[in-house]
Amino acid sequence: MDLSRYRPNVGVVLIRPDGKVWLGRRAGTRGPHNWQFPQGGVDKGEALLEAAVRELREETGVTSAVLLGRTQDWIAYAFPPGHGGVKAARGWKGQKQIWFAFRFTGEDSEIDLSSHGDVEFDAWRWMRLDRAVAKVVEFKRATYRQVIEAFRQYV
Repeated sequence: MDLSRYRPNVGVVLIRPDGKVWLGRRAGTRGPHNWQFPQGGVDKGEALLEAAVRELREETGVTSAVLLGRTQDWIAYAFPPGHGGVKAARGWKGQKQIWFAFRFTGEDSEIDLSSHGDVEFDAWRWMRLDRAVAKVVEFKRATYRQVIEAFRQYV
């Protein structure tokens, strides 16, 4: 698959010591499939791990985390037909992502969804990793299945 028109992106699975993972509800998006892991674009010249740490901090406020692992290859998803997002308007066909797993070493009180200017999530929860697929928008589900398989060893 030619990934040249897929926006470089990182995703983060934050895992508590008890194996539950963090999901956020996308602000301003109707449910019920509006939950997801933190994710975001890679800035020009930014290393993938740096981008993952930055996105985790910006979207959740979390800085107490230890790297567990990452996916080796890009995992891509295409935007569905009629997807009216800004990224599609800029000519991107979808996103290609490298995913990172982090162990959360802090307390829930550290989580601050408004720690950064642009609020991505308006609520959050901890849940079992295998339940995340049912919470995410349809066009990201194949990606989430791959991520779950890659990181199942950490829960």
